[in-house]
Amino acid sequence: MYDESQQASEELQLTKGYEELVAEAAAEVTTLPIETAIDRLDHEVVFVDVRDGPELDAKGRVPGAIHASRGMLEFHIDPESPYHIEEFASGSEFLFYCAVGGRSALAVQTAQEMGLSAVANVEGGFEAWTEAGGPTEMAA
Repeated sequence: MYDESQQASEELQLTKGYEELVAEAAAEVTTLPIETAIDRLDHEVVFVDVRDGPELDAKGRVPGAIHASRGMLEFHIDPESPYHIEEFASGSEFLFYCAVGGRSALAVQTAQEMGLSAVANVEGGFEAWTEAGGPTEMAA
């Protein structure tokens, strides 16, 4: 007799796991070393924080970063969406980050697929940013 966890694992046959998806995205997108990303602050670059709200509230963010959670990213980018964030229509360069770089690699891949061209992933995410001494602020 099967218990529920055995049955669930037998029914779920993924063709790709999250690690493979992140690796594929990372191979397709530009990733900036953390020092380069820190140097780009204050150079008319828009930092995009794709972490979930509680992460942002607990740990802060890159100063001036816009928040576009990974789960709502497509809606925030699309100007036809009622959830559109105006900065995405600015023609700026966008540097995406999350906690350690996986979700932001996927976000950059999505942004490129939607037509944004000046986009990059911040290597190591917010953890690397703070470890390298990058400035932070608490979310408003």
